[in-house]
Amino acid sequence: MSLIAALRIREAEGRPIRVGLIGAGKFGSMYAAQAHRTPGVHLIGVADLSPPRAAAALARVGWDADRYRARSFGQAASDRTTHITDDAASMIASPHVDIVIDATGSPAAGIRHALLCCEHGTHIVMVNVEADVLAGPYLAERARQAGIVYSMASGDQPALIAELVDWARTVGFDIVCAGKGTRHLPAYHASTPDTVWTHYGFTEAQLATGDFNAQMFNSFLDGTKSALEMAAVANACELAPPPDGLAFPACGVDDLPLLLRPREEGGILAGRGTVEVVSSLERDGRPVFRDLRWGVYVVIEAPNEYVRDCFSQYGLRTDPGGRFAAMYRPYHLIGLELGTSVASIGVRGEATGATTSFSGDVAATAKRALRAGETLDGEGGYTVYGKLRRASDSLREGLVPIGLAHGMTLRRDIAEGDGIGWDDVEYDATRQAIQVRREMEDMFRRRAG
Repeated sequence: MSLIAALRIREAEGRPIRVGLIGAGKFGSMYAAQAHRTPGVHLIGVADLSPPRAAAALARVGWDADRYRARSFGQAASDRTTHITDDAASMIASPHVDIVIDATGSPAAGIRHALLCCEHGTHIVMVNVEADVLAGPYLAERARQAGIVYSMASGDQPALIAELVDWARTVGFDIVCAGKGTRHLPAYHASTPDTVWTHYGFTEAQLATGDFNAQMFNSFLDGTKSALEMAAVANACELAPPPDGLAFPACGVDDLPLLLRPREEGGILAGRGTVEVVSSLERDGRPVFRDLRWGVYVVIEAPNEYVRDCFSQYGLRTDPGGRFAAMYRPYHLIGLELGTSVASIGVRGEATGATTSFSGDVAATAKRALRAGETLDGEGGYTVYGKLRRASDSLREGLVPIGLAHGMTLRRDIAEGDGIGWDDVEYDATRQAIQVRREMEDMFRRRAG
C-alpha cells in the first residue's frame, strides 16, 4: 500500500500519526507548512525556546490562528489543535505523541532529545545532523535497544543520498561515489558570520523574514555542513570518507561519471565506495555548466559489457569507456519533504535512512591562527570549521568533533588549518553531550581492538 493511501485510511479512522516538532526555525517551519495539508497526520505540538516565535512561524507558513495555542502537555488534545510550548521534555514524554522531530540544530539538544525518546518509547526523526554525526552511532544503538525508530530526515540531502544508494544496491550496482552539490571555493573555509551574506546574495527583505541565521548559513558556506552531511551519509551507507577530507571539485552533472571515478581509471577518487561534494563554482569563480548545487547524486559502475551496453541504449552519460554512470536528483526541498519520514515511520515502522556504522567524523579545524586563551565558537563561527575525517583517524589523533567545539577554551596556540585535539582545550567533562561522545569513542576503540 502506498504511503498516501495508508495515511488516508488513518485519517478516515480518526487515528492520525501524532507528531511533536522541536525547533521552529527554517526546517521546522517548512515542515509545518505542509503538515496541516497532509491527511492522517496531526502536528500535535511545537516546542521552541520561544513560544511566541513558534506561533509566528505557524502564522507565517499559513496556519489559521484557531489551530494552535499555548498549552501544557499535561493536557490531552481531544481536537486537532496544536500545542505550543517551551517544554520539549514534556512533549517527548507525552503518551499523545508518536513521533518527535528534532530540528534544533543543537548537538547537545539533539542528544538529550534522542535519549529521552529512548526512555519514553517515542520514535525520532533526527533532522539535527550535528547531533547525528557527533553521537549518531551511539544513539542509533540505544534506539534499537529501546525498540524505537531513529531516522534521517527525508528532504534533507543525507536521506536523499541514502535513498539513491539503497536504490543502486537493491538493483545490483556497486557504489563508486555518492554525495551532493554545493557552492564552494577553498577560500570559503575562512568565512565568518560577518562575511556570509556577501556570498549568498539574499535581499534585505529576505533577511528580514527571520528565517536566516548568519552562523547557521555560514556553516554551509565554510564547508562544515557539507562535512557533517557526508559523515552522516558515510555512517548510514557504510561508505568511506576521502582520506584527506572533501575536495569540493568543480563538477556539473554531465561530468559526474568522468570525474568521480577512481584515479587509476582517470578520475580523482582515492578508491571506490566513497563520498564527495561537488562545487557549482570553478576555482576562478565562474559558474559550472549544468551544476548540481541543490542536488544529490550516486555514481555506479557497470559490472560487465552487457550492462555497459544498457547504459548506452538508455541514454546515460558515462565516462569514455562506458563503465561509470551517474544518477542524480537536481533539487531537494528539505522540510517540505519531511512528511515522507513521518509517514514511513508511522505507517511502515521504517526509517528513511539511519546510522549503521562509525565511518565518518567531523573534526574542529582552525580557520585562522588561534591563540591560547581564545574560546571556540562552533559551527559557522569565527574560529573553527568542520573537516570530514575517517573516524578511525579522528579517534587515533584524539580530535575534538566540531559539534562540541563551542565554549571550549584553548590551552595552546593552534596553527591555521590544524585540527584541534582534546588535549588542546579546557572543557566541562560533566556535560551530557561530552559524556555521550566520550563513551562512544571508548566503545569504538574497544571494538577496534
